[in-house]
Amino acid sequence: MPKPEQPNDVAFHRLTTGEPVLVDVLPAIEALPGMTKNTVLTSGPPLAWSEYEGGQREGLIGGALYEGLARDREEAIAKFDAGEIKIGGCHDFGAVGSLAGICTASMAVFAVENRAYGNFGYCNIYEGMAPKRLNYGVYDDEVHDRLVRIDTVIAPLLRAAVRASGGIDLSPIMRRALHMGDELHSRNTAASLLFARELFPHLIGLAEGQDDSVRSLVSILTEDHYFFLRLSMAAAKSIADAAHGIDGSSLVTAMCFSCKEFGIRVSGLGDEWIRGPHASVQAKLFDGYTEDEISWMGGESPITETVGLGGFAQAAAFPLQNYQGGDPQVMVDRNLALYDIVHGENPNFQIPFLRYRGTPTGIDIAKVVETGTLPIMDIGIAGAGGGQIGAGTVRAPMACFEAAAEKQSNHLKVDTT
Repeated sequence: MPKPEQPNDVAFHRLTTGEPVLVDVLPAIEALPGMTKNTVLTSGPPLAWSEYEGGQREGLIGGALYEGLARDREEAIAKFDAGEIKIGGCHDFGAVGSLAGICTASMAVFAVENRAYGNFGYCNIYEGMAPKRLNYGVYDDEVHDRLVRIDTVIAPLLRAAVRASGGIDLSPIMRRALHMGDELHSRNTAASLLFARELFPHLIGLAEGQDDSVRSLVSILTEDHYFFLRLSMAAAKSIADAAHGIDGSSLVTAMCFSCKEFGIRVSGLGDEWIRGPHASVQAKLFDGYTEDEISWMGGESPITETVGLGGFAQAAAFPLQNYQGGDPQVMVDRNLALYDIVHGENPNFQIPFLRYRGTPTGIDIAKVVETGTLPIMDIGIAGAGGGQIGAGTVRAPMACFEAAAEKQSNHLKVDTT
């Protein structure tokens, strides 16, 4: 088969031929290019420290305290004010962050290599099913102790098992999970269990003398449905980055939130974030919460939608209706509409209900503007007081795509003069 030559064909080819493999579990300082001991990473198009607010600001402070960069909250704030503690955007370090996306130097991250193109994607480890989590803007003794256990007990075991395996190919897990009711964003039930199955043979050899630690790892792998999300995100990041930087391409290679705004990156427009207002949200809240408690505190998990998963595979995950609302027909209709705004269908990610049709992949900014159909994303909903209060879907703001299309047009005009 001849290699594609048109920019969008090239970008699409890269989006659909990636080979993500989990090759290691490392402290962020060892894995992320450019990471420093006094840097705290967070989600979304980067902002000045003074602009971070709510749960995302609290998450940054918590990250500084966890890393020992300050003795208390007041000192952390003063050091952020003075620039002694640096803030970085996860994407700029080859990583992605869930919700607030807090990642510090000592936190363990999954290192996923895209073996088709030689690049990496990174994401830190799921904090567990507790309602209070750092990525939801909460930091206290309970959160601290759980993070310490992840970095000192869970991560070393994962590292040893992954290294013993020689690398775990994530593509077959992701493909099969789509056939078992996951969409690899808000639902990762099958994928988490499939990953655990791949890991178990390598854990057996590590169990002697570490029974309690192995039990802890098995518990976090299987206690709920979300462990694989961080692997899905790292895999998607490795896939999307391989499609970035194709001159002339109008395909989206990243979508994310901060507490202030929504942003996208486009393959042919370099590393600039095209920013716009917050997305519109349709949520199903947990009992006892109301819509006025919904809070934005960042999030880069829509990297999954960028490669044809999540909201772009809703018709593969009907169980989501019980979690985030809607009904099967709505999910199918949403999914079908997305084919109008993409470059093509993903031959690797398929939806059984649609007769194994490939998921819509390669969001084209020009088609979004032309059709008026906006990308849809499945997300967890954060509360103003921290923690998760529900789940739902969001629609990206049209302003981002209109601005990106204008920049693309101007860029192409410059290239032809």
